[in-house]
Amino acid sequence: MASPNSTFTELVTTTFRKHKGEFADNVTNNNALLMQMNRKGRKKVVDGGTTLVEELDYAENSTWQRYSGYDALDVGASDVLSAAEYNWKQAAVHITASGRELRINSGDSQILNLAKSRLTNGMRTFKNNLSSDIYSDGTASNQINGLQSLIPATAGGTVGGINSATYTFWKNIVQDASSPLSGGAITLSNSTFENPFMLQLWLELTRGSDKPDLVVLSNDYFTFFEGSQTSLKRYTSDTDKSSDSASAGFVSLKYKTADVIFDGGSGIPDSTGYMINTDYLNLQCHKDAEMSEVEEQRAINQDAVVIPVIWMGNLTCSNRSLQGTLHA
Repeated sequence: MASPNSTFTELVTTTFRKHKGEFADNVTNNNALLMQMNRKGRKKVVDGGTTLVEELDYAENSTWQRYSGYDALDVGASDVLSAAEYNWKQAAVHITASGRELRINSGDSQILNLAKSRLTNGMRTFKNNLSSDIYSDGTASNQINGLQSLIPATAGGTVGGINSATYTFWKNIVQDASSPLSGGAITLSNSTFENPFMLQLWLELTRGSDKPDLVVLSNDYFTFFEGSQTSLKRYTSDTDKSSDSASAGFVSLKYKTADVIFDGGSGIPDSTGYMINTDYLNLQCHKDAEMSEVEEQRAINQDAVVIPVIWMGNLTCSNRSLQGTLHA
C-alpha cells in the first residue's frame, strides 16, 4: 500500500500538471496589467541567457534620404539599436504537509481534499504576491522590476543597465499635478482629472499610431475619472471585443482608445496612475521555471513533504519614453 507521503505527492503533482494552464491563467487574470499583456502576447518564454535582453528602438535611421539619379547614397552606419539588460529574478511557493497531517488524512477522500486545498492555497498565494510585485519598486530582495521601478513617479534613474540621466531617450514621462507638463498646478477633481491632467500626458505619449492602450488607476484616481464620465460613461463588457477586462472581473472604462482599469488590491500605490503602452513591456520567464513543479524535497530533520513550485523571469521594458505616470 502506498504511504500517505507518496500518495500526497502523486496527487499534488498530477493535479498541478493537469491544471497548470488554468493556474497560469488565474495568476494572469488576477492583475489588470498582466491580463492585458497576456492578451497582446507580451509574455515571452525564453530558454536561457546570463541576463534578459531587450533590444531598443529609440531613434530613426539617419540614412533615410531623398535622392535623384546618380546622387550618392548614404551608406554610413546608423546606430539606432541598443539593448537593456535585466537580471533574472526567482520566486517559489511550496506545497507542504507534515507527516502528522498526512497520517491523519490517509483515507482516499481525506488525502485528496488535503492535496487540493494545499495546492489551491499555494496558487492563490503565488498570484497575490506576483500581482503585488508587478506594482513594486523592485527594491525587496530578489524582487522583479515593478512599475514603480520601470515607470517611476520621478522620471529617470537607471533601468535595465541604462542611466537615463546620460541617455535621456530612456526617461519615462511624469505628469505631476503640482508641477504639470504644461500650465500651473492642477487641483485634482472630477472636472480636472481627465482634462487637463490625463490629456497632457496622453499627448506626450502619443507618437503616430503608438499610443497608450492601458491606464491603470488607484482607488482615488479611478474615483475622479469615473466622476468625470457621468454623462459619457461606458463600461466594457463581454460584447466589447476590444477588451477582455470586464469578463475578467475588472471595472473598466475607456479613455480614448485605452482601457481604464481600477486594479485595487493589487499593490498600486495611492494617488497613482500608469498610462502604459504594453507593446513595449514583456513579462519574460524561463521555459523550465514557468510555474514549474520540482520533485518532492524532504528535509533530514523534519517529518514533512515539500513540493516547490518555481518561477524565474522579470518584467522588462524596451521603450520607457512611451510610458507615463500620473501622480500628485
